[in-house]
Amino acid sequence: SSEGVQQDLLPIIEGSLVNTKFGQVSTNHMLFVASGAFHSVKPSDMLAELQGRLPIRVELSGLTKEDLYRILTEPDNNMVVQQKALLATEGVTLDVTDCAVREIAEVAYEVNRYIDNIGARRLHTVLERVLDEVSFDASEEGRKAKEDGRECVITIDKQYVHDKVGHLVQQTDLSRFIL
Repeated sequence: SSEGVQQDLLPIIEGSLVNTKFGQVSTNHMLFVASGAFHSVKPSDMLAELQGRLPIRVELSGLTKEDLYRILTEPDNNMVVQQKALLATEGVTLDVTDCAVREIAEVAYEVNRYIDNIGARRLHTVLERVLDEVSFDASEEGRKAKEDGRECVITIDKQYVHDKVGHLVQQTDLSRFIL
């Protein structure tokens, strides 16, 4: 229950010694920012003790398409780079066009908007669906290319993304009208 989670968080936020794999850590002088799971909780739904420890409340807006695109491109070790590295271990070079990345961000934004807004976590799901078949076939494709003495390059473009996950957006449009 949410009250049980709040009870568990309270000692940590109030300041205590927490056991970690690196030893004990004191939380006495730490600043805590609670978000995510607390986005739909009204202050009156929280334990009074927790309300007192988290006195400032800020309303955050959802991520835009551009925010999602930036998450997919700006970090040095973003999800696209990670997928490229993963497939490289199988001898496959993954080429993801900028239009494909924008389409992934667009699909994630639309699904978040109509179903359940889980923020940037949606990107992982969408990217995984886009690359399902590629990931499954990667070792075989890489092996065949190596035997043939050629490089195995798989290009993901906007149309490929649309073919793989475009139906998610169409399904969300219809789900609003189903009782």
